[in-house]
Amino acid sequence: MRMISKFVAPEIIFGLGALSQVGESALRLGATKLFVISDPGVVANRWVDRAIDRLKEAGLSFEVWFEVTSNPKDYEVIEGVKRYQDTGCDAILAVGGGSPIDVAKAVAILATNGGVIQDYEGVNKITRPLPPLLVVPTTAGSGSEVTQFAIIVDTRRKVKMTIISKSLVPDIAIIDPVVLQTKDARLTAATGLDALSHAIESFVSLAATPLTDVNALNAIRLVARYLRPSVACRSNLEAKSAMAMAALQAGLAFSNAILGATHAMAHQLDAQLDLHHGETNAILLPYVMEFNMIACVEKFARIAEAMGENIAGLSTWEAAERAIQAVRRLARDLDIPDKITVENLSEERINNLAQNALKDACIITNPRDVTERDLHNLFALALKRGIQVD
Repeated sequence: MRMISKFVAPEIIFGLGALSQVGESALRLGATKLFVISDPGVVANRWVDRAIDRLKEAGLSFEVWFEVTSNPKDYEVIEGVKRYQDTGCDAILAVGGGSPIDVAKAVAILATNGGVIQDYEGVNKITRPLPPLLVVPTTAGSGSEVTQFAIIVDTRRKVKMTIISKSLVPDIAIIDPVVLQTKDARLTAATGLDALSHAIESFVSLAATPLTDVNALNAIRLVARYLRPSVACRSNLEAKSAMAMAALQAGLAFSNAILGATHAMAHQLDAQLDLHHGETNAILLPYVMEFNMIACVEKFARIAEAMGENIAGLSTWEAAERAIQAVRRLARDLDIPDKITVENLSEERINNLAQNALKDACIITNPRDVTERDLHNLFALALKRGIQVD
């Protein structure tokens, strides 16, 4: 056991109908005019309208901006900061999945620290306090509502920048499982498997602690039990509530234990090919687990048990293998492919992906030492089908 460990988390308001707490929460943060960041899909489902109703009830002013895309880009952050500053806002409310929340964090950084978002890539580069930040996640996956991470695409380099700082932990996270009912089955599956990848990578992370382990293991149990029914039925509030809790606990785990090679690799593929992050993680995870298993076979056995596998009478190695099999079976049940099909991806580009993944902050806590050749081989396994080598 580590002698010293740290654990950071925001104030968390969780439960059916929790969205009603937005106005009162903003008042407690001292906000007078909120910059509301979202995306077109969330706006279309009227979750932003419902949040705004609560701001109006609280007597607060607001400005809405919802031009955020999946895999959010550096130029979107620049536009968001300009709108924030031009409209005289003094606090930020993000209503959406991981993309709007990460852009909200990036806008908050530049609003008080200046410069460009590339200046803050890496760990602990933020020096000045951020504006008050309130978040309402509308997916059960990214965990960004509780983490000290923001992931933004550098469009010039075509890489996802990982920004890590305690300053990025939101002040208040309002988690209302009701909002998950408007997500379709594919998005529910991809985001749920994203939460599973957070839980597994943080559980085997070199920076894991007893505090992160308890959150990671419970997240794994909840995903294994409730993701299938959550995908199957939009109105199953028991499953939606469990998945919201799973994403929250996985977020708490990885915010404090960091992640591993799956995410280091996914960040590169998402930036290069504009893939859905959750689906990319779901495909990469079993390959990385096979690679990592010799480093943490006992922990993999515990993952198998948390996923509901019967490991009685098995050796530790056999039980660990069950964890990988369970992850693959869950993804297959949810119609997630086992390969990323791409065309015209040359060996040179795979080399470039491996080089960039080796520089990603998440690689530092992977439980097994990783070389550029290892990452190249893992990319080749996951991308094997459909590759056309130049």
